Amino acid sequence: METRTSLRFLFLFLAIAFLFLFTWTHLPSTTPPDVTALLDCATNSPSPWCIRLQSNKPLHVSDTPNHPLDPLTVKEINLVRSILSSHGLFNSAKSYAFHSIVLEEPDKQQVLRWTKGDPLLPRLASIVARVDGHSHLLTVNLETTQVTVHDTVPLSGYPTMTVEDMTSSIWAPLSNAQFNRSITDRGVDLADLACLPISLGWYGKKEESRRLIKVQCYSMKDTANFYMRPIEGLTVILDLDTKEVVEISDHGRNIPIPKADNTDYRYSAQQLRQQQQLNLVNPISIEQPKGPSFVVEDEHMVKWANWEFHLKADPRAGVIISRARVRDPDTGEMRNVMYKGFTSELFVPYMDPTDAWYFKTYMDAGEYGFGLQAMPLDPLNDCPRNAYYMDSVFPAADGKPYVRSNMICVYESYSGDIGWRHSESPITGMEIREVRPKVTLVVRMAASVANYDYIVDWEFQTDGLIRVKVGLSGILMVKGSEYDNMRQVPKHENLYGTLLSENVIGVIHDHYVTFYLDMDIDGSDNSFVKVDIKKQETSPGESPRRSYLKAVRNVAKTEKDARIQLKLYDPSEFHVVNPAKKTRVGNPVGYKVVPAATAASLLDHDDPPQKRGAFTNNQIWVTPYNQSEQWAGGLFVYQSQGEDTLAVWSERDRPIENKDIVLWYTLGFHHIPCQEDFPIMPTVSSSFDLKPVNYFESNPILRIPPNLEKDLPVCKAAVSA
Repeated sequence: METRTSLRFLFLFLAIAFLFLFTWTHLPSTTPPDVTALLDCATNSPSPWCIRLQSNKPLHVSDTPNHPLDPLTVKEINLVRSILSSHGLFNSAKSYAFHSIVLEEPDKQQVLRWTKGDPLLPRLASIVARVDGHSHLLTVNLETTQVTVHDTVPLSGYPTMTVEDMTSSIWAPLSNAQFNRSITDRGVDLADLACLPISLGWYGKKEESRRLIKVQCYSMKDTANFYMRPIEGLTVILDLDTKEVVEISDHGRNIPIPKADNTDYRYSAQQLRQQQQLNLVNPISIEQPKGPSFVVEDEHMVKWANWEFHLKADPRAGVIISRARVRDPDTGEMRNVMYKGFTSELFVPYMDPTDAWYFKTYMDAGEYGFGLQAMPLDPLNDCPRNAYYMDSVFPAADGKPYVRSNMICVYESYSGDIGWRHSESPITGMEIREVRPKVTLVVRMAASVANYDYIVDWEFQTDGLIRVKVGLSGILMVKGSEYDNMRQVPKHENLYGTLLSENVIGVIHDHYVTFYLDMDIDGSDNSFVKVDIKKQETSPGESPRRSYLKAVRNVAKTEKDARIQLKLYDPSEFHVVNPAKKTRVGNPVGYKVVPAATAASLLDHDDPPQKRGAFTNNQIWVTPYNQSEQWAGGLFVYQSQGEDTLAVWSERDRPIENKDIVLWYTLGFHHIPCQEDFPIMPTVSSSFDLKPVNYFESNPILRIPPNLEKDLPVCKAAVSA
């Protein structure tokens, strides 16, 4: 019996390692011992660790930091690992794992004073580690090798899972005979099994005092899209540290596993099925005979048109934009706009209260690592031909660094949009037609957090606007059902979603993406102004008009004054201004947040997941700058109880007028699945803008030239066969 079980385990492990679509399929389960060999494409070319494309890029083993905000290099991560391996906390431990090793950024004012050519500020590493079952925060000085162990840790919760946490969890249930019987009793071969590690949130005392994870499984027989073949009702609770099976819930034996028909979305699978290819459009590409208009200096400083900013990858946030500055067209001065911007947290609650679903309320950044789940971008499809690609260097759980190639792309975009225009009517007698094209610069990453794919774009425009856009694609998380047609569903039964295909329900859910935006409008001391748009009624005899609109400015004094819930019939604008700097005619210079389509959480504030996701209670928050307050869900999100969130910090109601302030904006989506989402979802997007408001003296792109035929490349049509 033991031999049969071992063989089953071996087949399962190999199958999952080959097909599993989670991030960890792109990482080996243990990092290679030789970092040089790991990064050497000449000898390691089949490996996903190997750096691809842009062969002129230097290998990352020789990278050196050039800017105070540059991420830790391969050498620096190895140095941290070496220093800590001899530290008393680690060299006497039975077991330990590094959950995060990132740059501890220098003091903000020091960074603002630093200019290129100055000596680099001291390099510090911030470490989150689990040692013998306890969480620790540490700082390592890379120059002095001094290690500081910080006493303070959050009241509840655990660090972001490591990739090794997740990979080891998916096979651990096979050590349990009851689990194996449940699988085979459903007619599923263990070799066809694919399992997912699912964070379980927090729902009471019995889930405290140890790290737990839930595992649910799928059949991948005859399809790569195993997400559409759930083994419904079977849930395993594991101890994440010991991999012990704590509990098995098995309530779905009467629910059939959906068929694999029409679930495989891959291009190769469509060809095998001899489906007619949909050639809806001809190939399209932007050509730049003179080359791109942007440069990336020292690996991380991006300069384009009138913008410059620092760009880096982060294992938790994904992409971090820092020191964003724009050139004033009149003075030529590079002016501060934003000190730092990034994705702080993603909250994804599913709307099914049943036993196998109630806990699915993910915090994708704090639990899984938004950057850790970022996949290498696909040239020509994720990003156009004119894109520049940037790699990232992250540490594995044992502290050894690895390279995620092509994690970020940067490219210029032109889709025929117009920067500004005006044509005069013939009645004026003036023949005027002035138009300027709009070209933008896009910074993009895409994260595949299990089934869902998130595309995050930071788009910079020459008129000073920054647009932040989030696209949702990938595969729905679905529920197995006994129904294969809506005619079978009893009138009063709640499916908690939409029947997408035979025996497949797409469960209703929300997505909330909260952004950290440290705005520094011409300096750090700023104010938040809520400009209310109010109806004003005219006095009798004052005007033929009965009413008009007026703008009423309200400067937020404290944090609670700046809590904003968007209201269509009670509109406002939301400005961040520098009250100490005025335009020529006396307006304070500023930027405003311009929301596009969004959604608000409707969950009860006392619902356990909403307590943890209380940062979504408002669309806008403003807090005083505090370097320790960057993660909206708290530093340790996994199994947290919500005591260390943006909502809790804001309760202190600290002064924010004419202070160094941080603006938080949450972009939301309600998703009621539909059949068009099966078997893979067309991308749906929304965005918000950071737009200049009295920041410039006039239109900053007034003097840009129009396109002329002689300036554009001449492309000839391909000779037909």
